[in-house]
Amino acid sequence: MDKDGFIFLATKDAIVFKEMEMHAHKPQKPLQSSLFHCQALRFCSFPTSLKCAPVLDIEKELVQHSERVKSVDLHPKEPWILASLYSGTLCIWNYHSQELVKSFKVAESPVRSAKFIPRKQWIVTGADDKFIRVFDYDTMEKIAEFEAHTDFIRSVAVHPTLPYLLSASDDMVIKLWDWEKGWECTQMFKGHAHYVMQVAFSPKDTNTFASASLDGTIKVWNLSSSDPEFTLDGHSKGVNCIDYFRRGSKPYLVSGSDDHTAKVWDCEAKSCVQTLEGHTNNVSAVFVHPELPIIITGSEDGNVHIWDEATYRLENTLNYGLERVWGFGCMKGSNRVVIGYDKGTVMVEFVSPQSGVSMGSLVKEKEKKEF
Repeated sequence: MDKDGFIFLATKDAIVFKEMEMHAHKPQKPLQSSLFHCQALRFCSFPTSLKCAPVLDIEKELVQHSERVKSVDLHPKEPWILASLYSGTLCIWNYHSQELVKSFKVAESPVRSAKFIPRKQWIVTGADDKFIRVFDYDTMEKIAEFEAHTDFIRSVAVHPTLPYLLSASDDMVIKLWDWEKGWECTQMFKGHAHYVMQVAFSPKDTNTFASASLDGTIKVWNLSSSDPEFTLDGHSKGVNCIDYFRRGSKPYLVSGSDDHTAKVWDCEAKSCVQTLEGHTNNVSAVFVHPELPIIITGSEDGNVHIWDEATYRLENTLNYGLERVWGFGCMKGSNRVVIGYDKGTVMVEFVSPQSGVSMGSLVKEKEKKEF
């Protein structure tokens, strides 16, 4: 046991993760949760690999218990994982030292979305109590706190260059906030007929963003107009999540739905070009790696699927027995991906491919945190 009360264990036993199918229902409006409580930390090292195409090498894992993780983010410069919890707590972990850097209570209700704003040294959060809160992550000073919506806040997205924040809510409204104008709401975007689950800025044109809704549609908007530019309609049930990516100069979207599928959309043609099938429950998180040609989908079935971005072939399925998947985080210039689950967070590192290996890569699990 170290000075912080963490317990370290070591083993050389091989561990084989078998594919598991977990059936879970989407939660209704949540009851108040208990405070975050750090219980234990375990380090395991083992020389095992799961061989498929590409080869999956899992070298070591780290486990830390806590409440359910609702969102994750990675800092672009510091070795930090940001995790917002169902309990209303925010945690920052150092994935190099494997230590908890900061942990503090944000709200008495779930914090469903939290993001770093590195250029301001801030963290911004959106919670079920309808409030947006902003903190200085060095001093922990609260920079701003205001009631932003009339229902749960599902998602926040930070503009890459301008002082803008988007927020999406169960009140079916998306709002644009300008922090240089005292967090004034400068635009509202209406058009969805059900909860707005996620918003994401386009990497090609940062005046453009997309939204996913339980009305079954994805809408694409311009910051200058309160009306959507167009709507993508193809899922048979609600859409939980979206992510942008580019092929050359062309923008694409990937979406995940309660119909158990993910879809890839050509934004210029305004059409679905591929449906990704294989999950057995709601697809709750999608992500396109900024450095590698892979699409990652996560589901309430507990599985993470890794797809070849070019061929759409399912390359790997990961399951760590941590129940439902709720979010992914990554950053440019890194092969790391962090995954948030009901019972923890996993960080995987995608190692450079060996010569002669098609697409991809050895997948090496560097750290696994069970919060």
